[in-house]
Amino acid sequence: MLRVVGAGLGRTGTNSLKVALERLLGGRCYHMYELIQRPGDTEHWERAAAGTPADWRWLEREFVATVDFPAAMFWRELAADSPEAVVLLSTRESAQVWWESFARTILPSLNGEVPADRPDWARRRAMNLSVLDRLTPDWRERAAAIGAYERHNDEVRRTVPARRLIDWQPGDGWEPICSVLGLDAPSEPFPHENTAADFQTRLGVTDPPSDQ
Repeated sequence: MLRVVGAGLGRTGTNSLKVALERLLGGRCYHMYELIQRPGDTEHWERAAAGTPADWRWLEREFVATVDFPAAMFWRELAADSPEAVVLLSTRESAQVWWESFARTILPSLNGEVPADRPDWARRRAMNLSVLDRLTPDWRERAAAIGAYERHNDEVRRTVPARRLIDWQPGDGWEPICSVLGLDAPSEPFPHENTAADFQTRLGVTDPPSDQ
């Protein structure tokens, strides 16, 4: 079973959270990076996006936590499958700040061309697009995306019991996470990974990960 289910969308510090959770839990945290490195996982997310009842054992066998897309769009299913897990909602200081980061990074990466000789890349791209459509079919449009981001976060806060919810923003550090998990906070600084500038340096080089 998972110990942490990430419900925060990409560009909310999810890569930093991946590093932090692996430090705290001593196990692997699933993130878009894993999907890029594990092309066989695309099929599992395709089934989930299509509404097929999922068997999450393939994920739980190797990972103790999830963050980022695509897993964040299935936080309800993952939280139900791991009822003892906490739900970690990562957000930015405002929806506008989130959109600005999303528009500089994820949006252009998904609008870029897919190499003709990379069918695995094309399949993963199609799956990611279908997963984002679960957020809103108009996720490329600023107002629609901001509205969907706010509704998503509101639903997590409204439906997850307080004892099970970590409501976290970049800058909050270790304490909110360690408090709910019942762990001591490490002495080292909280990780700070994959800034928008870092992300942008990869555009056009690889099929880039989708988050900070």
